[in-house]
Amino acid sequence: MRRRLPAGVADFIMFGLKQGWAALFGGLLLALIIATHFFWPADAPLARYDFLFIAAVTIQVAFLALRLESWSEARVIVLFHVSGTVMEIFKVHMGSWAYPEAGLIKIAGVPLFSGFMYASVGSYIARVIRIFHMRFACHPPLWTSVVLALAIYVNFFTHHFVADMRWVLMAATVILFWRCRIWFRIGARDYFMPLIVAALLSAVFLYIAENVGTLTGTWIYAGQTTWHPAGLGKFGSWYLLLFVSFAQVSVVFRHHLFRMPLPGGVVPGEGAHTAPHP
Repeated sequence: MRRRLPAGVADFIMFGLKQGWAALFGGLLLALIIATHFFWPADAPLARYDFLFIAAVTIQVAFLALRLESWSEARVIVLFHVSGTVMEIFKVHMGSWAYPEAGLIKIAGVPLFSGFMYASVGSYIARVIRIFHMRFACHPPLWTSVVLALAIYVNFFTHHFVADMRWVLMAATVILFWRCRIWFRIGARDYFMPLIVAALLSAVFLYIAENVGTLTGTWIYAGQTTWHPAGLGKFGSWYLLLFVSFAQVSVVFRHHLFRMPLPGGVVPGEGAHTAPHP
């Protein structure tokens, strides 16, 4: 079928399929959140939240056993789980949102499956880098992206007490990564996409997942009595969180940040067959 389609169309379809494969962890977790909302028995001996945690751990073990993730990628996911759970505990304590259902596997009112929602972002970034053989051109010095990520993470806490700096931090992401391009391979062709565009597109899907979570009542926002779409501020929060996630992955996969050869020994932009991003 690939041979019957124009090359650009075939690559675009393959691009979507590979993106879905890279996001498998998050997709499975989101599917379980939806399915348990509709079909979990009210009198079940196991709480829905506890089942989601056990299922998430099972998925993670299966990924490692089936070699869908490497141990180095799993270490990144553990880091995401810890940092995400810490943020969840703080936000629930501050009343930003709450988890209304019962469960035993909780810390300070936060079900531990929630950390896997952040970990799924780390899983996606680590897997998409490997699946697409990604390389990053014009990436800023690693220390600058780490400092920016720390500032973003700290702002998620401090904006409850001092001025919210998210607009300044958004401007900083544009200034720092404006020239950065992601090179990736589909079949025999090399493509590129500005990193800022990739972050915006990824934030769209995370914003949709956020709304699925509130629509299924898995978590609720302060003052929410009936469901309504999350405000655009949540889109901005996910956009910023992606740069925190990317910095964490970058620390582990530093060798991918620069213009290294693609499979076949070709360096992106230097003799490779290139085309605009799909």
